[in-house]
Amino acid sequence: MTIQLIFLARLRERFGVAREAFVLPVQVATVADLLAELRARGGAFAEELAPQRAFRVAVNQDVVAVDHPVKAGDEVAIFPPVTGG
Repeated sequence: MTIQLIFLARLRERFGVAREAFVLPVQVATVADLLAELRARGGAFAEELAPQRAFRVAVNQDVVAVDHPVKAGDEVAIFPPVTGG
């Protein structure tokens, strides 16, 4: 069971990748679980996805809260907040 992860803006630069196929471990059921798995990679992932950092998550192009479910086939984008002008 895989999802597509998409990293945008500064996260793409910091992680060195724009997108990746991610195999969902059994324990990953929500966005919060997914973020914990990514933080466990350490380095830039732990720094940029730390709870005090500002970023948003969209599942299938809808911005969601961390309790939103994640399932096989989803597209999950993680990106910094954007401002308009």
